Parts: sequence; C-alpha cells; structure tokens
Amino acid sequence: MRWNLRRTLALGAAVTLIGVGLPSAAYSERDPNLCKELYGPSAPDYMVCDNMTAPEDVLDVVNFWLKDDGKNLKDAEPNPPNVADCSEPGAVCPDDGEGDGTPRGDGDPAPDDYKEPEGKPECDTPGSICSIDGTPVDARKLAVGAADVQGAAQTAEGRAVTSAKDAGLRVWIDTELADDWKAGAEQFAAAVKRVGALAAQPGVQGIRFTSQLGYNQTFTDAGQITKFVTATSAALRIAAPGKKLAAHTLVPELGCGADETCKQAMAKKYPLLTPDKVESYLTTGAVDHLALDSGLMRGEYAPYKLDAKRALRNQWVQVRARAWDTYLHIAAEDASFAGAGASKLTAQQTTGVIAERVSQAIMDGAAETVNLWSRWQDDQGQVYRIMGEKHSGSASWDQLTKLDEIRPRLATLYNPGAPEVDPAADLKKLSEAFGQVFVTVG
Repeated sequence: MRWNLRRTLALGAAVTLIGVGLPSAAYSERDPNLCKELYGPSAPDYMVCDNMTAPEDVLDVVNFWLKDDGKNLKDAEPNPPNVADCSEPGAVCPDDGEGDGTPRGDGDPAPDDYKEPEGKPECDTPGSICSIDGTPVDARKLAVGAADVQGAAQTAEGRAVTSAKDAGLRVWIDTELADDWKAGAEQFAAAVKRVGALAAQPGVQGIRFTSQLGYNQTFTDAGQITKFVTATSAALRIAAPGKKLAAHTLVPELGCGADETCKQAMAKKYPLLTPDKVESYLTTGAVDHLALDSGLMRGEYAPYKLDAKRALRNQWVQVRARAWDTYLHIAAEDASFAGAGASKLTAQQTTGVIAERVSQAIMDGAAETVNLWSRWQDDQGQVYRIMGEKHSGSASWDQLTKLDEIRPRLATLYNPGAPEVDPAADLKKLSEAFGQVFVTVG
C-alpha cells in the first residue's frame, strides 16, 4: 500500500496537534505557551497547550517515517512489556503473595486448598449490588423479561416512547432513582426493573437515572453519592444491558475560571459539587453521559464581576482542560429560552441566547449536545414554555426550528404525565426543533 498526500497531511496533523512520540532529533526548543491562545484568555494556569513537535520540524518527521514507502513506520514495534517469568533460570520472584505461584486462566482448576466463600455476602446498604466472583446475588430481581417489556409498552410512558420514536426522535428515559436507592434493596430493585423494561422499548438510547446530583438535599456526603452512582450503574447494566447511562448535575466552581476567591466561595457553598468530587465518579465508567446545568449563571457570579457569558465560557474551558470529554459524553443543559406562559424573547434576543447557550458550548469543543427545557411547571403551578399555549408560535421557537444543521445535537425533556395537547402531538411538534428527547418517568 502506497502513501499518498492525504495520508502525509493526516500524519503531519496528528504529529503537530496530539504530540505523537517521535525521534528526539525532531524535537526543538520553543515557547511552552505556543498554542495557549487556542483556549482564550480565561484558560487556567495548569492547562498546557504545547506541540511535542514544533511546526517547522513536522515535514522532516513525516519524511522520516514515510520514506522508502513507509518502511520505518512499518518496521516500528512497541517496546517489549516488562513481564517477569518466574520459571526462567535465575529468576527471583517474591513468594509471600496470594496464590501458589502457578498461572491460571479462565476455566482452569482452582488450587487444591481453595475454599469457596461461606455465609451470606456483605453489602453496602441500601440498594447495593452484592456479588461473589463478580456475579450479582440479586441479579434475578433485576432481570427484565418479555412480559415486563410488553407491560411497559402499555403504560403512558411506554406509549410516549413509541410516539417519540415514530416522530423520529432518539429517546432517553429520564428518571430519579436516588430516593429508591435510599429506601432499600427491595424498592430499589423494583424501580430499576421498571426503568429497564421501559428502556427495552424500540428507539431508546439510554437512561438518565438522576438529576441535580449533589445539589439537592438527597445526599449529605460524597461517599453516599459514590455508592449510589456505583450501585445504580451496576443495577442498570443488568436490567438494561447495552443502554447508555446518564446523570445531571452542576459544578459551580467551573464558572469561576481563574478567580481563586470565587472558587473558594463556591467550594464552601457547594461542597458536594467541587470538580474533583464530581470527577471521582466520572472516571470510573459508571456514567456514560453527563449533563452540566447552567442554572446558576445568571446571578451566582455577579459578586466576582463575571457575567453569564464569561462564566459559561469559563465552565467549558475548564471542562475541556480537565479532559472530561475523554471519559464520557458531555452535554450542556439550559432553561433560558422558556418563559412564563411562553418565551418572551424576540428573534434577535433568541439569536443571542443561541450563540451564548448553544453554539458556544459546542464550538468550545467541550459539549457534544445541548439539552433545552421546552416546557415545565413550577411549584405554584405556573407553566413555562418556549412555544405558546397549545403549540402556538413564538419568536424563540421559530428561531430554534431553523437550526437544521445541529438538530441532532439538540435535546429536550418531556413529561407525558403533563401533556400540552397529547403526547403524540406534542412529540411530533418537538421533533421540528430537536433530535433527541428525555421522556420523564415518575
């Protein structure tokens, strides 16, 4: 296979931007802040943007690897792994560890003196998934059968899922399992199984199992949150195999940027929402999709002379600096477009909000999708909408329906228990502006 110009350019781009490890002869001294401007002036001090290979050296590096029809690249091999073979003559290996020193694979017989664990396994409670050798003890209570799936399809939520799929929307189940987890194993297992049956409906991509995680009063310490996320993820992986798992929260400190006074104040006010604590459960693989809310942006940062636009930009720069998008899918979540009764924004104002709340998050490379609240009701019964009552128009709705190019990246939330007209009509209307929908399950 011969290398053409496109492959040459692609390799050169990879060498320059992602820092592929190449011969030291290609390295040259340069300004360590060479490409820091890519992240804007609010980038934190610990964020490093540097080229492993200086741009002026890239062509030489590419030529080294591609000369003679890519011989050097084809001949390149990874460094040999550091593996100790205790059977080799002269090898010295510790003999005080577990096991008898004999390597075994899956299916091989256990050592002669091996004993099975006795007694009932101990579990963190409530709602934990207990296991021996990785097999969940209560898996039978979580397994979803054909009858469960058929029954779920006949519920109001199941019919809404079908309507959303028929409207061309990608569907997520949106529920809250924190209270069920705290209530104990039986209630938790029943709730997980019910959600799993709904997630098995055609067209469902995944499950959002908690919202405002760490912000509301459900949990009082970070250890509880970690146990909840771990147990719920494990349970849902059994009840809804193959479905993506999502969570929603906010991280106020990210909006501070480099303002240390602001960061200290946010950490004190929201101790369960510090970046490090949130990151602790993002890196485990328990969650596949995280929505970050922008609800505090309007006023929380005013004492630090940070307006909403700057705070949002700080947030997305920090998310990218922390590489959260390498662990899971990141979404922005916002309710700015809706107003009491209907959106009061003009077309020009809506365009500005789209730029600030939708486009910027995606353009900054931190968020891949944006969740917009299109309708909800507060504790006093006031309904907030983007559209007007009974699907009547509004300037904001008209502007959102014009975003054809990014429609697959736009999602909204829908509660079939509080329809505007009826679920089928509502979801068909929502598909004019959104590509995805989170169907609320109470």
